[in-house]
Amino acid sequence: MVEKFLPRMEFDSYEDFKENYRLNIPEGFNFAYDVIDGWAEQDPDKPALVWVDGGHHEKRLSFGDLSRLSSQAACFYQSLGIQKGDFVMLVLKQRVEAWVCMLALHRLGAVVIPATYQLMPHDIEYRCNKAGIRMITCVDEPELLYNIQQVRSQCPTLAHVAVVGGEIPDGFLDFRREAAKFGFSFPRPAGEQATRNDDLMLGYFTSGTTGMPKLIVHNFTYPLGHITTAHYWHQVQDGGLHFVQADSGWAKFGWGKIYGQWICGAVIVAYDVEGRFDPHHLLTTLERLRPTTFCAPPTVYRFLIKEDLSKYDLSSLKRCTIAGEPLNPEVFNQFKKATGLELAEGFGQSETTVIIANFPWFPPKPGSTGKFSPLYDLDIVDEDGNPCEDGIVGTIVVKNLDKYRPAGLLVEYRGDPDANAAAFYNNMYSTGDTAWRDSEGYIWFVGRNDDVIKCSGYRIGPFEVESALLTHPSVLECAVTAAPDPVRGQVVKATVVLARGYQASDALKKELQNHVKKETAPYKYPRIVEFVDELPKTLSGKIKRKQIRLEDQKS
Repeated sequence: MVEKFLPRMEFDSYEDFKENYRLNIPEGFNFAYDVIDGWAEQDPDKPALVWVDGGHHEKRLSFGDLSRLSSQAACFYQSLGIQKGDFVMLVLKQRVEAWVCMLALHRLGAVVIPATYQLMPHDIEYRCNKAGIRMITCVDEPELLYNIQQVRSQCPTLAHVAVVGGEIPDGFLDFRREAAKFGFSFPRPAGEQATRNDDLMLGYFTSGTTGMPKLIVHNFTYPLGHITTAHYWHQVQDGGLHFVQADSGWAKFGWGKIYGQWICGAVIVAYDVEGRFDPHHLLTTLERLRPTTFCAPPTVYRFLIKEDLSKYDLSSLKRCTIAGEPLNPEVFNQFKKATGLELAEGFGQSETTVIIANFPWFPPKPGSTGKFSPLYDLDIVDEDGNPCEDGIVGTIVVKNLDKYRPAGLLVEYRGDPDANAAAFYNNMYSTGDTAWRDSEGYIWFVGRNDDVIKCSGYRIGPFEVESALLTHPSVLECAVTAAPDPVRGQVVKATVVLARGYQASDALKKELQNHVKKETAPYKYPRIVEFVDELPKTLSGKIKRKQIRLEDQKS
């Protein structure tokens, strides 16, 4: 299948790869029809998905199964009036329906908005109204259903909510029962309802440091951008199992659990577990399923290297990759010592596919993110947009967008002219991430230009946490920053100035942490709370978050 989109697949060196990699993008490309149905036509029994849960339950689906089920779901969505251009939010964890519904909505030309089940009522209301969401399909998580009910009347575009599994509240649809009423045929739309390459297909809400989350939107060429991710970085194998630790609500799902991997014919593992991360369960699942490729954020590997890996048979693994935050060299060395495998780091954003990675033609350097992807015209530039010399820290940018718009790069920040102006200028897209390049072309990641916190693979915007804290009467002002942590890489820290009449105490710290958990998604709560008399500020009154971070790094 991948050969359809790559005129040339094999390269003699990284330089050859960088110079001669090209994508063949057909007109009217639609992942559901051209890839899923394409595989199903070749071999309807070709394995596509292995679903496992926290016990020993397992379900296996072929490309033929996915073609039929997604066509059936498309009929269901169409019956409710969902059509090309409509925004639909999916909150499905790693249920099989996460894949089925995404494919169904691609068939219709609707725009998929994946989301986490941890959204609080105001998060749901904001997303529905920002995107004009017409429908939500979600898991039967009681708190999530309650949160949707709380704000449904404040979301005028939200016409339907369908629930997968469990008891269905009044006014909600039973997805499985209703979808089962339809047949397995959904002909490819023609004319005005047919999708074009520049139509919107997928959107992600991503946290920033100012304002509410921004809505990133991608078009129908986005999946083809992930061929580089899957074939040359993950190095998935046709028919081999690919195991990624990622929930369907995050951009990592699009990176590692659907698009590039299925184009390459890999079998995706749906690891649908509840509760706290259990490294022993993960390792025993790897033993049982015997995947050939595995990808996870550094936090997962930090837990794994604390286990006695000699007790587990990981011999099926041929390639292990890592993304989400910079890789600590010690994790690289310990994992290699235990398994013989070198972790291959990669880097990108919700706005892109992989833009820097450790590709197969050069050895990885522990601590380096790798080298530039050939899909993008990349550089490191200074504040004036001039290329930086080797060894000089600058901002990673995609250049020459007037000449070439790569598949995988966001279309825009929807409805946010200020964000678009900040990111797109001088025919460039600025990632907002800083790095430097060594004399051999390896890229060494430094960090964000802004203050986004990366904790255990999550991206957390300080503004949202600060806003939650400021709703508590004891908080006069606060600054939320990233503090270094040996396990999670970074954790959320809140530096708090108390209002008059309140005294610092452990009890108040706990109260503030619980307050944030109730006000926003629970994973965003500050694990560290420090009480101070005043915050460091510039002459203009802006909080100097960088100074707080630097002081934490020294301590």
